[in-house]
Amino acid sequence: MELQEALEKRFSCRAYLPQEPDREAILAVLEAGRLAPTACNNQSQRIYVARGQEALDKIDACTHCRYGAPVCLIVGYSTQDAAVHSAERFGGDEFSFGDQDAVSVLVHMALKAADLGLNTCWLGAIDDGKLHELFDIPQDVAIRAVLDLGYASPYGVPSPKHADRKPLEETVTWL
Repeated sequence: MELQEALEKRFSCRAYLPQEPDREAILAVLEAGRLAPTACNNQSQRIYVARGQEALDKIDACTHCRYGAPVCLIVGYSTQDAAVHSAERFGGDEFSFGDQDAVSVLVHMALKAADLGLNTCWLGAIDDGKLHELFDIPQDVAIRAVLDLGYASPYGVPSPKHADRKPLEETVTWL
């Protein structure tokens, strides 16, 4: 699939078939995340693959947005590994790039999933403290999102608002 097709095909899926993607497909999605750009190439991302009923029950205890996905990728970053801009060099407060690293990785994985014929939904409505607790995730990992992963059911279609996009003139300023 060409990149443009993956960009156009990807949508937030909210209904999945129970069939889990095969291991090779999951690994391909994870590899796409590994290739994502990160600040100073520090590769601070940390991804936890939740699959199987026990793990999915734990995900359900942390969000109401799994939508039946058979695999969930918990996406975060190591606060120890994330690049930090110093206050001295750039003024203002010290700033970690971990959030940007996590988002970059998540977007790469979502696009690769679309390329493979898989569907995703980016979940931000999560209880990250509970995710830490239930999955024994180290405290130095800041969790930023969960990415549902699987095959759309017949009810897993783009929302009516999916194709509504503002024109570039409303979101872009040429300087």
